[in-house]
Amino acid sequence: MKELQRIGVFTSGGDAPGMNAAVRAVVRSSIYYKKEVFGIMQGYEGMIDGDIHKLSPRSVSNIIQHGGTMLKTARSERFRTEEGRKKARKQLKEHGIEALVAIGGDGTFTGLHKLFEEYQIPSVCIPGTIDNDLGGTDYTIGYDTAINTAVEAMDKIRDTAISHDRLFFIEVMGRHSGFIAVHSGVAGGAAVIVVPEEKMTIKDIYDKLMESGKRNKKSSLVVIAEGSPLGGAHQIADEISKMTTYFDIKVTTLGHLQRGGSPTCFDRVLASKMGIAAVEGLLEGKNDVMVGILNNKIVYNTFEKTMQFRQKFDAEASRINKILSI
Repeated sequence: MKELQRIGVFTSGGDAPGMNAAVRAVVRSSIYYKKEVFGIMQGYEGMIDGDIHKLSPRSVSNIIQHGGTMLKTARSERFRTEEGRKKARKQLKEHGIEALVAIGGDGTFTGLHKLFEEYQIPSVCIPGTIDNDLGGTDYTIGYDTAINTAVEAMDKIRDTAISHDRLFFIEVMGRHSGFIAVHSGVAGGAAVIVVPEEKMTIKDIYDKLMESGKRNKKSSLVVIAEGSPLGGAHQIADEISKMTTYFDIKVTTLGHLQRGGSPTCFDRVLASKMGIAAVEGLLEGKNDVMVGILNNKIVYNTFEKTMQFRQKFDAEASRINKILSI
């Protein structure tokens, strides 16, 4: 088997703090092992269009502390088609790229898997998503920063809640996963946490809040994952306001605030470890896998394992919050 000489790296899907640290690790470890490395701009879109550039160690200087991604990112409808992937393959071949490292979530890994199936391009995916919902890894890049950003916002909102005796409904990201909501909710001292993984009714929320009301507590935080089956923060707040006038209710949606900002030390170290592991995995002959970290050890997961065995929701954290929020 021919030894790899040229590696391409790109970011895809939603951005996550720590992606730059991962790019930096891929670039510098590739060069450390005497391989050429190319940055592919705008994810699969740039791959199709041939927006590909050779990188050096200096190309990734002074990026480890920045959020977002220096390689830019995009979602690509064209890549979902056979014709789009054919064009991407042609561009990779013209640039002499023999293997790929992608940084992103399940959609990114799905794209890599299709390229491997159709063209046998060696590839490794690095999990970069704030949702922390991928199987085969305890943590994904960006998650730690996102929950710290959410908690910082909650701390500030609580100051106003206490000052005005207000009840705040705070919506955090998490379309299909309640990881951000439950962990930031515990850390932020939320009275109620609403997540997609747990069954809860509007009456359950009302009853919990009224218990606090009996103790003359009017200022509280209710944290809601955006993917809650009960609806978003505005919808749930409206339902509660119809049931009682006891609370002065306000709503805050944190939104994309959680995706940006300087990555935490944890995310920088995690991204650095995973970036090096991705390159070393390729050089060891690993293909069509995702890097993960389990019990503080690097592992490589198959596409099937990553997609079929999603990260289990932290029900224990939810139980803890029920005890602490009396």
